[in-house]
Amino acid sequence: MSFAITGKTAIVTGAANGIGLAIGRLFVEKGANVMFADVDEKRLKEELGGAEQAENVRYFAGDLREKLTIANLLSATIDAYDQVDILVNGARQVVPSDPLDPDDDSVIALLNQNLMPSLRLSQLVAKRMIKQADDDDSDRPAGSIINLSSIAARRTHPDLMAYSVASAALDQMTRSLAVALAPSRIRVNAVAFGSVMSASLKSTLKDNREYRRDIEDHTPLSRIAAPTELAEAVQFLASDAAGFMTGQILTLDGGRTLLDPVAAPAH
Repeated sequence: MSFAITGKTAIVTGAANGIGLAIGRLFVEKGANVMFADVDEKRLKEELGGAEQAENVRYFAGDLREKLTIANLLSATIDAYDQVDILVNGARQVVPSDPLDPDDDSVIALLNQNLMPSLRLSQLVAKRMIKQADDDDSDRPAGSIINLSSIAARRTHPDLMAYSVASAALDQMTRSLAVALAPSRIRVNAVAFGSVMSASLKSTLKDNREYRRDIEDHTPLSRIAAPTELAEAVQFLASDAAGFMTGQILTLDGGRTLLDPVAAPAH
């Protein structure tokens, strides 16, 4: 079975740069209709160039921490394509945190940034997918939801405690929604990645060769993944080739978690 997504409609959040942008571009290349969503409208316009004028490319700018914005994103997608088949929750943020500082609110901030928008958007999109399936009256898959998580959910890195907590919560959300939505033929999976050359990691490594070597030394494959490699894994989960997969956390980390040293950086 191929990884075909031709003719399907996808919403990709966090799509103005790095990983989310790579996923959206691959989906367009493979014939899907894609709504690129991000808070940064200027960057969306810069990255998409004139592509948003293409029939299968649209963009939406807004803060997905706001419930109304989430509803507007779905409405814009339905207005453009009359359906939604795939949701990729790719909006995420990495911030350092101090696990011993009672005034550090980074855990709350990242739950509000990395978890809650993904949960609310998944719930709203799932309702639309269920309606589409009821109207279609067939046994075909109703939809696929893919969350972008991190191996930080399974590692102990105190300086990234907030990010780790939010990632672990996202993994559990993935499993819970997978069970709840299985009767409606909606699959929910996640990709937990290690070091992928995201926009934030690229910026961090720009003037720090030692940090890059540290990451590579703690990765059995001795390199940092390209965003396109993660995008291809997401395409697999979105396609019917993964039709019997749900509630799974697919790890893409170059073998990093096989070693699992506490002090190794994780992004």
